[in-house]
Order: sequence, then structure tokens, then C-alpha cells
Amino acid sequence: MSENPAPAATPLDPESRQLLEQLAARLPPSALWWASGYLAARAQGVQGAAQGGAGSGVVAALAGNTVLVLTASQTGNARRLGERLRERLATAGHAVRLVSAADVTGKQLAAATTLLAVASTQGEGDPPDEARGLWELLSGRKAPKFQQTPFAIFGLGDSSYPKFCEAGHFLDERFAALGGTRLLARVDADVEYADEAEAWLDAVLAAVPAPVAAMAPVASEPWPSAAGGFAPVTVRQAERDTPREVPVLTAQPIVAKAAGRAVLHYELEGGPDFAYEPGDSLGIWPLNPPVVVARVKAQLADAPSLVTRGKLERPLEEWLTEHLEITRVARPFLEAQAARSGAAELQALLAKTPEAAVRLQSFMAGVNVAAVLEQFPVAAGQAWRAAELFAVLRPLAPRLYSIASSRKAVGDEVHLTVAEVEAGAASTHLWRRGTDGGVVRAYIERNEHFRLPADTSRDVIMIGPGTGVAPFRAFVQDRAETGANGRHWLFFGARHFDSEFLYQLEWQQALKDGRLNRLDLAFSRDQPTKIYVQQRLRERAADLWQWLEGGASVYVCGDATHMAPDVHAALLEVAQSAGGLDAAAAEIWLSGLATSKRYLRDVY
Repeated sequence: MSENPAPAATPLDPESRQLLEQLAARLPPSALWWASGYLAARAQGVQGAAQGGAGSGVVAALAGNTVLVLTASQTGNARRLGERLRERLATAGHAVRLVSAADVTGKQLAAATTLLAVASTQGEGDPPDEARGLWELLSGRKAPKFQQTPFAIFGLGDSSYPKFCEAGHFLDERFAALGGTRLLARVDADVEYADEAEAWLDAVLAAVPAPVAAMAPVASEPWPSAAGGFAPVTVRQAERDTPREVPVLTAQPIVAKAAGRAVLHYELEGGPDFAYEPGDSLGIWPLNPPVVVARVKAQLADAPSLVTRGKLERPLEEWLTEHLEITRVARPFLEAQAARSGAAELQALLAKTPEAAVRLQSFMAGVNVAAVLEQFPVAAGQAWRAAELFAVLRPLAPRLYSIASSRKAVGDEVHLTVAEVEAGAASTHLWRRGTDGGVVRAYIERNEHFRLPADTSRDVIMIGPGTGVAPFRAFVQDRAETGANGRHWLFFGARHFDSEFLYQLEWQQALKDGRLNRLDLAFSRDQPTKIYVQQRLRERAADLWQWLEGGASVYVCGDATHMAPDVHAALLEVAQSAGGLDAAAAEIWLSGLATSKRYLRDVY
């Protein structure tokens, strides 16, 4: 067969045909699929086709069997799985649209002919922050109605919590109640979910109705710009599964010794493959501390040179240092240790009651695997063999740290604000590498739902006690570099002014030169009565209300267990005391801020 078949009959003149062939030769297959839908849309008079771009699903109205992939993600796992699903579906020729829970509308949900959702659960059964508006929509009277829409749910969670995969349960129940039809049974996946995810992807591809039009794939490669040229080829970014080693340039303590704990400012050498925006996080793949590794090894009944876990065989030391979670504990391990030790105290912590759940979470926050093995010794004849213990331990996960710098100000560097955790995997690893000039494996975890407002004249209110202040250092740097004329108001809190005022000199200088307009501080233990940032919010209610009614965006970063709920309650009180709203109206007002992306949280 000839490499250049004879041209088919065409209505194009020679010049137009040559231009089309030149364009087609430069595009990857997924972009060609997208282009076919784009051109078909133009031919049928569909408006807005040129605004399609990556992720828009321009041909959704034409293909007749649009698959909507919905993700509700907190740390990026659900989003990444959703992206994999989109790619698999697009390759198979489906019209597919990927949308986050923060951006999806009821109309989009109702229009989908197949609905696939990946949802993570946070804490005590809560949805991700980006999904709170969607949860309200699906629970309310304006919830979309489905016409027997096939759907499938993949839930991500942590079985250490009582309400395991609650977010997935909610979507599964609501989609069915709203008229949907289960395409597949819901999957509830624990922290180690890779195998379940792969099986689910295969099952979805087999179950989703075959596409009726081969014009669906969404381009993930660079796409021609609106000006007619081609977008520049970008450097492939370091990602979770393809991290890069980056040097640790600086490790500088930023609290006094009197604080009783260490908080360090780190500067790492990034590069073109570490492009980030204010609000993003740096993911670090840590190495477990040698002292904890040694303590775990001391509790084993054997010490084989190689250990098999699942389908993988690795050296014993490598498993414990690089691949298994031993500085944190999870329920499956605790249940196994309770069975081997017979310890009544440990068994009581694992009881399925609300009271026990609270005690368990507190206990888990303060121990590691070695401590549990030592505190609750196994019974006679129940000693752990390496392969048995490794089977109930979870894989080591990366640690995410809010980036404390703007690339516009620091170039390719990446700055972090990290509190030392005794025998913590990442904080210990960072400190060791910072003092010996070593490297860490890292990547950028994007957070599209914790972004500065596009309108640089909009005021910004930042609430970040402790290390939660990190992204706001990046915010202020970035806005200064871009010449933003919106005002900036920071609420910061810690225990003591003298020893724990993070970046004190920087904030004071920012006040002097106008980069920071207001600074409110709450040092909880500098007076007999503890004062926290939420109290400062109440005290400044009138001014806060004025800023918010003037269009300000409010950001919250830090502790999700206590601080974030307390700040949320304080904002509701501001709406009532300064805005004159009743309790119900205040809830609607704050929910409206979140929906309009003016109330954004990055909590953990």
C-alpha cells in the first residue's frame, strides 16, 4: 500500500487543504478527535466552540452520549483518578467532560447521559471543601432530576474513621433518589486503593454504553492558541508518581527556643518542571526516620533479607525506610495488633461507638507503629513475622505542604513553613536534608480551588494561624509583584508573641510599605484568658462586614479539626452582629460566598 493515498474528493481549495493537512500533521491523536468535534460544532452553528479548549467537552452537545466525570477531591487523589478515567474514556471515543464538584452545575448533571463520580471523604464523614456547594444542591429542592441516568461511584476514604467513604455513600444514595440507575455497584476504597481503582476503570470502560459519535476525546496536549499559532510546548511537570529530586538550600528556624517546638523555613531549588501558583502545595516523598525503623525491626520475629508484600519483593530495610507507613498508624494495623496482644485498652479504643471514635483519633495522633508494638506486646506465640506485619501496614504516602512563596518573587525556588513533628517522616527527612545539603523527592500538587482572585482590585482577607500562614506569605508576595491594588488583611495566631510570631519582620515590613493593609494578632497564652483568631474576627465584625460586602475574598488555612470550624462559626456571627442577618440567612450568605469562590479553605 502507498504511504500517500490518493486524496479523496473535497470541497476545499488546494490552499485550504494544504493548511488543514499541515495542522493535522502537527496534532496528537487526542487533539485530532477534539478538532473533529470543534469543526462539526462550527458547521452546525454551535456558539462558543472556539472556547472549548482542554477539558471543555465542546462536542458534548453533538455526540449524543456525553459522559460526565465528576471529582470531589481534597488532596488530589480523586482528581487524579478522574483524569485517568477521562483519558481512558476519550481514547475509547466517548464524548467526555471532566468537572470538579466546585464547578459543576445542576444543569450539567442533568444533561449527562452517563455520570461517573470519584469522591473522597474527609475527617468524620465530611465532603471535600470544594464539594460543599454540590452537597447542598443535591440535598435541596433545586436538585437536578435524572432520567434513569446510568451512574457509578468510586469512593475514597480511610477505614480508621467511623464514617468510611461517607462522601461516596452520599452521592450513591442521592443519585439513585434523584432518578439515576446504578451502572455499577459503588466501590468503597481504603487508603491503599490502586488495585481497586484499576479494576473499577476496567469495569467502567466495559459498562459505559458505546459512543455513537467518534468525536469525543479532550486534548490534554498543548492546543493552538486563539491567535492562530501554537501554544509553546511546556516542560513536563514533576507529578505525584513522577517526582524529582530537588536540593534543600536552606533550613532556618523561625521560632525561638522558648517555643518548645521547632518551626523551620525551608527553601528548595525547583526548576521549570516545578511551576506553581500561590495556593499550591509541595508534595514530598519522605524517608522514615532510622530510629523508628530500628524500633520496628526490633519487634519482628524474623529478619529476612527480602520480603514479599502483594506482588512486590524488596529488601526488609527498604520496605521500612521508603515504602511503608510507620510514623502513622491506621485502624487495620491497630485491629491486628489488638488481636495478637489481647490488650483490653487497645480493644476498647477500637469499639464501634462515637465515644471510642473520639478517643481513637486522639490516640492515633500521638503514636507511631513502633510505639504501639512496644506499648501493647503480643501474646506468647503471636510474634510478628515481617511479611505478616507488612501486609497490615499502609504504603508510605507523600506529605503536602502549602507553598510559602511566589515564583514571581523568588524565581525557581520553593519555600515551605514546616513544624517539626517528633519522629515525623517528612519533617525529620526535610531537616536532615536541610542540614547536610541533600535532596528530597518532590512534586507540585496543584490546588485550583485556593487561588487568588483574578481581579487584582479585589480585597483579600487571610486567616492563617500557626503554619497555616504559609500560603498567605505567597499571596502577599504575588500581589506585590503583579501590582495588585486590592487591600490585604491578615489574621495570624500562635501561642506566644515573643517566640512564635512566624515571619514577624516580614509582616511588619509589609505593613510599613503598604503590601499589607491590616494585621490582627491572637497569641493565646500571653494572657490569662486564651485568645484565638476567631475572637479577633468577632471583635472586628463591623470592618470585616464592610470588606466582605465590598467584594473581598476570605481565605482560611490550617487546622481542620478545631480552627476551621471555629472560624466558620465566627464568620456566621459576623454576618449576624454586623450584617443584621438571622441565623438562617447568615448560613445562606456564607454558603453563597463559598459558591461564588469568595470563601476558600485549605484545611488539614
